[in-house]
Amino acid sequence: MNQSPVQDGPEGAVLTVHVQSKAARTEYVGIHGDALKFRVSAPPIEGAANEALCSFLAERFGLSKGAVVVRTGLASRRKQVLLTGVPVSLVGDVLAIAATRSESRRENRLKDTVV
Repeated sequence: MNQSPVQDGPEGAVLTVHVQSKAARTEYVGIHGDALKFRVSAPPIEGAANEALCSFLAERFGLSKGAVVVRTGLASRRKQVLLTGVPVSLVGDVLAIAATRSESRRENRLKDTVV
């Protein structure tokens, strides 16, 4: 049985994430196995990809950058990220909006390329 990628912790929601670095843009993509998949534009050098992920999540959830903490996987694609003070119930709503925006941009790019 797969564990949910979003767990309730004593300090807030804990996300299990899969990060793809050096992408064209930073965005939430969807589910990847038992993790939430994010693409980040930063390279995986000197913590730049982790910083990009934390900044993206902080912006989406209206948190300070210090409230988003990579707990495990600092040097790995697979990570656990704490969103301090965020209830699990809010995570799905916020990421659904982010996914909808990403999908809308993808559709617009496809429309622009169709001749």
